[in-house]
Amino acid sequence: MTLSSSSVFPLGTQDVFAMAEDLGYDGVEVMVTHNSWSQDGAQLNRLAQRHSMPIHSIHAPTLLFTQQVWGSAWNKLAKSADLAREVGAEVVVAHPPFRWQGNYASGFAEGIQELMEATGVLICVENMYPWRAGGREAKMYLPHWDPVSQGYEHVTWDFSHAAIAQEDSLDAFRALGSRLRHVHLTDGTANGKDEHMLPGEGDQPVAEALRFLGESGWDGAVCVEVGTRRAKYAGEREEMLAYCLDFARTSLAAGAATAAGGTEPTERTTA
Repeated sequence: MTLSSSSVFPLGTQDVFAMAEDLGYDGVEVMVTHNSWSQDGAQLNRLAQRHSMPIHSIHAPTLLFTQQVWGSAWNKLAKSADLAREVGAEVVVAHPPFRWQGNYASGFAEGIQELMEATGVLICVENMYPWRAGGREAKMYLPHWDPVSQGYEHVTWDFSHAAIAQEDSLDAFRALGSRLRHVHLTDGTANGKDEHMLPGEGDQPVAEALRFLGESGWDGAVCVEVGTRRAKYAGEREEMLAYCLDFARTSLAAGAATAAGGTEPTERTTA
């Protein structure tokens, strides 16, 4: 169980390590942004060592708001893979290309395969969602926002994105099989907004999907990526993130217990 640096926003990248340590997480995911700490392998390694909190994954700056970080699209991925190697991370999370990104979009699948072979880092393509306006769907991603139907070797699944796309995450997990390597634990509703709710607050089958992973002996990583900006008092952010950690461990353990023929642990449903 890991904690994304985006889950502590508006606190900085440097704050996720201490929070993850205090709450009992197993590691962190660093989202590369304009924050200088998120781009500096030496600084990240010092934080990881100080807090005994390994960096499991790097989220490449392939979002709209990070378009100015690290230059061209291929450079973003190459530098993310280099950073992953420097800090000992196993995974780079990348969004599918935008349709206007030319050769990067048309050669994306082949390019990430070559990069994985050259670096030994797993590049896990994240599910996105259709953009809708005036009742019509705009094609924003190439070849598609849904990685299930694409030939990517490794996939990251985000429950909030699935909610916008009105996809059933449990069905997607079954379809992806061993291609599913990384999960962004969150939730959402089909209202068109990327809400990144706490698990259980939206309409995705989050607990059921995690139990499926536990039952199937899945060996990937679950990373909490939720919005905590609504925290209204000191300690509420920590309470939210502690709840997410408990939710995930309880759901995964319930699936593992079912597979072993045992009794499922009692699941907590309140924050």
